[in-house]
Amino acid sequence: MGLFGKTKIKAGEVDFNNLPRHIAIIMDGNGRWAKKRGLPRTAGHARGAETFRTVATYCKDIGIEYLTIYAFSTENWKRPADEVSAIMGLLEKYLFEAIDRMERDRVKMKFFGDTAPLSPKLRALIERTNEISTRYEGCQVNICLNYGGRDDILRAAKGCAENGDFSEQAFSERLWSGGIPDPDMIIRPGGEMRLSNFLLWQAAYAELYFTDTLWPDFTKSEINRAIVWFQQRERRFGGI
Repeated sequence: MGLFGKTKIKAGEVDFNNLPRHIAIIMDGNGRWAKKRGLPRTAGHARGAETFRTVATYCKDIGIEYLTIYAFSTENWKRPADEVSAIMGLLEKYLFEAIDRMERDRVKMKFFGDTAPLSPKLRALIERTNEISTRYEGCQVNICLNYGGRDDILRAAKGCAENGDFSEQAFSERLWSGGIPDPDMIIRPGGEMRLSNFLLWQAAYAELYFTDTLWPDFTKSEINRAIVWFQQRERRFGGI
């Protein structure tokens, strides 16, 4: 038996009283999932969108305060136009459906990244979700859209230069994630072992969890497995 806090927890079980506050996920493997099944890459993105819905709901239900997901990077514009269009279409569909459920489910949404290049319809949906999110407190889902870690850092540095304040706190507040605690854990499905320009400043002391499971195959059990691994880590933040 292992002990987490005051509650006895069996080996391999999640201690739901000792959860990370903030989990970040690089949603990777949609294209490979589709290719393995002889399907177009767009089918993988559609399945991945459903996985995101399931995982976000589960994280909210168990008490995770913040969930940040990497939906579309500044580099993803290099992908084929039909694939980019499909990803944006899926996001529009998800946000349109989410607007009706956000207040009922107590899920807030915030977007990290430059939304200027997005379609007027998508920008309007983003503004609508932002407005709804100001009305209540609840689990916050951060969607990184047209986001890049280097771009995030450069943007914050420019803001500090304009105001003549280069303290660590001032810099952090000018990131897209300003006011939000750094992720405790970053999960990357799909077998790759890199951050891919994701939350580079914020990831300074995050625990990095990699798994070969492709994102469309990610389940609640996979999230639990990652949390159990996290709860076994000894976080020293540079100390002894």
